[in-house]
Amino acid sequence: MTPVLSAEDVRFSYGKNEILHGVNFSARQGELIAVLGPNGAGKSTLFRCLLGLLNGYRGSIRIEGREVGAMRPREIAGRVAYIPQTHTPTFHYTVLEMVLMGTTHRVRGLRSPGEAETAAARGALAQMGIAGMERRSFTRLSGGEQQLVLIARALAQGTRLLIMDEPTSSLDYGNQLRVMQRVQALARQGYMILLSSHNPQQALLFADRILALHDGVILADGAPREVITPALLQTLYGIATRLADTEEGRLIVPLLKEDPPCSAGTKI
Repeated sequence: MTPVLSAEDVRFSYGKNEILHGVNFSARQGELIAVLGPNGAGKSTLFRCLLGLLNGYRGSIRIEGREVGAMRPREIAGRVAYIPQTHTPTFHYTVLEMVLMGTTHRVRGLRSPGEAETAAARGALAQMGIAGMERRSFTRLSGGEQQLVLIARALAQGTRLLIMDEPTSSLDYGNQLRVMQRVQALARQGYMILLSSHNPQQALLFADRILALHDGVILADGAPREVITPALLQTLYGIATRLADTEEGRLIVPLLKEDPPCSAGTKI
């Protein structure tokens, strides 16, 4: 079976500074893959390459067998959807209007979305369990509700490949879990989901697979219980940890030491 998404020896540089150093992975339908790594590891650059937003990458990136660099933006939008961390619209759009924006790649010229696009948007809202919100103002929703709307907008695109940039980073603890439960349910329905995360515990709980990215290189690729080890977490985040198995699952326990105050110029 052809992978829905693949990267082969992908490299990307800003000027003379190479950010990605030969990234390789492939993904199939129904997988929920979490990309872990510290700030500056290359996660955002990788995602922008996968979405066709950065020209000049070397190697090969294929979506459903088609090279990303050979596709027009409208074609890419018909094959992959992107969900940002947050979105602040310029105008006070309703929830339905926000989700309808996911259908614009189907609309030709200056035509407004029609019955088919509206049906797709309402179907996506129902799929996320928020059909009753369609007339509400997007800007008046809670952070968790807004994230569900952004996912619904992606579903309205009609793709089976979703790329998410830290989808729970701005949410409180309860909404983080509720959103990730919905995301996991989409993977069980056959969607391929690639998301970045700074939360290894969350990835351990929800992901089918982990890609550990550090300094533009994939250090580990595999099942969460096999990949997430104290050694890997030390390499990625510089924090000592131990793993504790409980009846509810595996927990990551940080072994914190009391550090002196940061001196001037120390990076955090």
